[in-house]
Amino acid sequence: PAPLSELRARWRRLGGPEAAETIGLADFVARQAALALERAERKLRGARYKVPRFVREEILARPAFRGGVARLARELGRKERKVLREADRYLGEIAARHGTHEIDLAAHLCRFLYTRGYSEELSYDRDELQRIYALGQRYPLVFMPSHKSNLDHIVLQYLLYLNEFPPNHTAGGINMNILGLGALFRRAGVFFIRRDFRDNPVYRFVLRQYIDYLIEKRFSLEWYIEGGRSRSGKLLPPRFGLLAYVVDAYRRAKSEDVILVPVSIAYDQIQEIRDYVAEHRGGAKERESLTWFFKFVRALRRGSGTIHIRFGEPLSLRKFFGPPDPEIEDETDPRDLDLQKLGFEVCVRINRATPIIPCSLLGLALLGAGDRALSLDEMPRMLQYLLEYVRRRQLPTTEGFNLDAPDGIECALECLQRGGVVSRFAEGPEPVYMIGSEQQLAAAYYRNTIVHFFVNGAIAELALLAASEADAEDQLAEFWEESLRLRDLLKFEFFFPPRDAFCQEIRGEIALHDPAWEDRVRKGPEEIVELVRSFHPFSAHRVLRAFLEAYRVVGDMLEREDPASQLDEEAFLRRCLGLGQQYYLQRRIRSLESVSKVLFQMAVQLARNRELVDPGPADLLEKRQAFAEEIRQVIRRIEAVDALAASRRAGLID
Repeated sequence: PAPLSELRARWRRLGGPEAAETIGLADFVARQAALALERAERKLRGARYKVPRFVREEILARPAFRGGVARLARELGRKERKVLREADRYLGEIAARHGTHEIDLAAHLCRFLYTRGYSEELSYDRDELQRIYALGQRYPLVFMPSHKSNLDHIVLQYLLYLNEFPPNHTAGGINMNILGLGALFRRAGVFFIRRDFRDNPVYRFVLRQYIDYLIEKRFSLEWYIEGGRSRSGKLLPPRFGLLAYVVDAYRRAKSEDVILVPVSIAYDQIQEIRDYVAEHRGGAKERESLTWFFKFVRALRRGSGTIHIRFGEPLSLRKFFGPPDPEIEDETDPRDLDLQKLGFEVCVRINRATPIIPCSLLGLALLGAGDRALSLDEMPRMLQYLLEYVRRRQLPTTEGFNLDAPDGIECALECLQRGGVVSRFAEGPEPVYMIGSEQQLAAAYYRNTIVHFFVNGAIAELALLAASEADAEDQLAEFWEESLRLRDLLKFEFFFPPRDAFCQEIRGEIALHDPAWEDRVRKGPEEIVELVRSFHPFSAHRVLRAFLEAYRVVGDMLEREDPASQLDEEAFLRRCLGLGQQYYLQRRIRSLESVSKVLFQMAVQLARNRELVDPGPADLLEKRQAFAEEIRQVIRRIEAVDALAASRRAGLID
């Protein structure tokens, strides 16, 4: 209860008589009454129904919103009333409109969908989730999951519902606003945004105001920092648009802190793997529609295992940026270096939290075996050093991870066989298993979900081999130069820490094999080669071959292009697919997983970053040739590591 005088004072503080066009005193009083009733009801029903009410009315009534519209109208040379109507229309297009009944309905639908293919029991740490819940009582949370499947949002939404979290406000592309389903998604917390609105200042302003409102009211947000599903299995480079809006809201003191929550969602089997393989080979992504949705649901296969959800270490914007400043008015540029560091740190924490799944580690091992079939009895030896490495580094694994036991290996093989990733031949005295050439891209997807744990070891092997070849007085300095060259070559594929931290990680990686490794490097080439031979396991041929072979295709194709002509990227990628197929048939590359449009696109991105794509420099052809030769030299050293691995399998080295 409150006297009219108090309500009138509140109304004036929120905009007063100047707000009469958007909300009058009578409407304001009715709204306050509805909010009071909802708070009382929520105490009885639970926090999962904490949702915003009167979003449009509150945002339109804000002085900051009205002032921004007036400023935009002046800048655009348009009438303020017209800009306000346009902004109101965009707000209606964007904003989620929660309904308590729809929240329950969506939760039941989520459970129905994911249990069509996976175990009903989701794998997660309840204590970890409760710590996040406690943070959410004080600050707005921003959940930032990895994006492997169309089920990602569904399983996270159901998990949070199950644990009494309020529904997240989840950013979805406007392409997911499917006829019939879009309305339910919106009522369950999804807000739809356009794919490209850089040239629409009114739309950008409205979206920014909406994010400000959610942060100020401490509502949770969710979106995929990668911007879309990963077709390769590993994390994609982060997108910074929405993250910049959240950082702006914090910097302008809309909240005393904002907590980013990295989330890893991992699957024993990926349902969409066939679609991803088709896109690697140049196929087009199917457009989302009601028909597409029903095809997706019908394609869900039972017996695909468990879904594993892990939460990375939460990241405080206050600790990252320092205290907010309400005087700040400038917008954060998505190219801002601190913003990019923040996005990379979120991705690093997602990777750290990602558990190693038996299918992923087995896929890594089998791809390293090449086109050779293995019996069940040969598997433990093949996995021995990988498992020892996982234990030495205390890497996260899923519950019940048991590749040490024959039945655990057999279970993982059956899982991969059901998914069409592994072939089984049982016509001889004992069954043997292998990954065929047409299955390599699918197997690579599983490997790539955990490949980040093994990249530093692969770089160390290659850099040591380069140092052993160098005709230099200081082999250790040559080792570090090559390590940093490889870091630069692979910077669009993996998330590397800053230079000093990267070097420290490499030191720790090699120290696992020999704590006195630097002294051995200083002794010269023979001792360096012996150091590399002591590595358990060898990694470069398993981990980096496919990426570097794809880069080789792009580098070789760039050499063939006219340096004076503008490059048509789509046509260039098609030519790369043809050259990759030719190289595979000639066995100039080992694996069909290297013939991938996705990998070629990353290689083009690197070449563009090195100014090797667009015509201009007089020495462009020479630079392209040097780029291609650099990649060929790295692949030559990968072949040397592969030869060492073959020698170990043959018992020629320990």
